[in-house]
Amino acid sequence: MMVIPQTFFSGKLNLEGVLHVPQECGDQLPGVVLCHPHPLYGGEMNNNVVVAVSQALSERGIAALRFNFRGVGLSEGVFDDGVGEQDDLRAALAVLADRPEVNPNRLGVMGYSFGGMVALATGKSCEQVQAIAAVSPVITPGLMRGLVKPVYFICGMNDHVVSTDLLIREVEGMAPAGKVEIIQGVDHFWFGREAGMAGRVAAFFAGTL
Repeated sequence: MMVIPQTFFSGKLNLEGVLHVPQECGDQLPGVVLCHPHPLYGGEMNNNVVVAVSQALSERGIAALRFNFRGVGLSEGVFDDGVGEQDDLRAALAVLADRPEVNPNRLGVMGYSFGGMVALATGKSCEQVQAIAAVSPVITPGLMRGLVKPVYFICGMNDHVVSTDLLIREVEGMAPAGKVEIIQGVDHFWFGREAGMAGRVAAFFAGTL
């Protein structure tokens, strides 16, 4: 696996990211952009969940771009309550689509916690996005309304941040319904359980992109 530092612009803001590319890659790989947890609570692109999924994707032959939202790490700007962060995700998708190794018609987005909300809100209206995965996503009623793309949700049974009941109700209201997996013995942070979760997410994208 090659790990390549990236910088790119979201509007006038310079953002930082890291691209994971499978070691033996040709061209026309699928690609996934990954969104980290809430910036005001320590969320950033080196989060354990985001890094684990990046590595699992690369092992399945999928390019993965993780990046810092505005105001995080070396990324310019300030937190924008999930609004400007959607612009950041769209900018990251454009960067990934422009890579010579990546097929711009085989792109997905993944988000964890706050990043899951951003991925769902952006992915459902972005034509470039073919599939979405959300790990322990923060959701609001109606967030998934109108979402008809392949979507995979994975959450821990012991999550104290995300209501699994609300998640299941919202997903059941989708047409068609997304796929939900609730994992026993896991809380919101996935410490020690990252590998299994990341493997499931990578398998979803390998089967849909």
